[in-house]
Amino acid sequence: MAGKKAAKLPRKVYEKELRRLQTELARLQEWVRAEDARLVVVFEGRDAAGKGGTIKRVTEHLNPRVARIAALPKPTERERTQWYFQRYVQHLPAAGEIVLFDRSWYNRAGVEHVMGFCTKEEHQRFLRQCPIFERMLVEDGILLRKYWFSVSDTEQQERFRRRLEDPLRRWKLSPMDLESITRWEAYSRAKDEMMVHTDIPEAPWYVVESDDKRRARLNMIAHLLDSVPYHHVSPPVLELPDRPASTGYERTPRELQTYVPDHAAGL
Repeated sequence: MAGKKAAKLPRKVYEKELRRLQTELARLQEWVRAEDARLVVVFEGRDAAGKGGTIKRVTEHLNPRVARIAALPKPTERERTQWYFQRYVQHLPAAGEIVLFDRSWYNRAGVEHVMGFCTKEEHQRFLRQCPIFERMLVEDGILLRKYWFSVSDTEQQERFRRRLEDPLRRWKLSPMDLESITRWEAYSRAKDEMMVHTDIPEAPWYVVESDDKRRARLNMIAHLLDSVPYHHVSPPVLELPDRPASTGYERTPRELQTYVPDHAAGL
């Protein structure tokens, strides 16, 4: 709920609840597989809004053969000549699969529109076609969930600063990300226009307040679980077999193999 900024969620509380929610996500995964369901989750929002970190927590303990991430690079020359939605359709799930879009077809409503990578006509055509496209997905039985991660300008700037100073996260920044600071209001207007056209009953937008990353992750995952009518599916019964008696096998002498040096021994 928007309003007065909540206190940052304590780490111990966060980790305990995250563990519980991830356990439920594993159950959701088994239901999707058993019921041949198709689940699409769209993650959108400004740069550094926390989408990537949330996706990592969602998929951390899931089977990558069931739950996969679609993070498409910029379109090729051939893809630029296709129907706009065409390159995304091929990444939609088959029966028993979950696909999480780390940015999606909504690139056209945001970065492409603001940065001038598409024409005004292409942008307007997207706003007309997108609700039709999503109604088709839902009508065909796909469970579609769309999340917009909302971050304040001050928090975004602070996250950019930390990324600049951290060699492990420096790769997350691009010149285009930094330029988004100077186009804050343009992105805001683009988001508002997008919401007007694409916040439809069949596929509504859900806004995630994400200035507190821990709170945002828990809120998003909890909402996703509440929105899907899954139920517990009993896993197959497995028993650890007894190890059979040796038949005389002898291991290859160690000196005949090349081992990785024990770097940890010097720590």
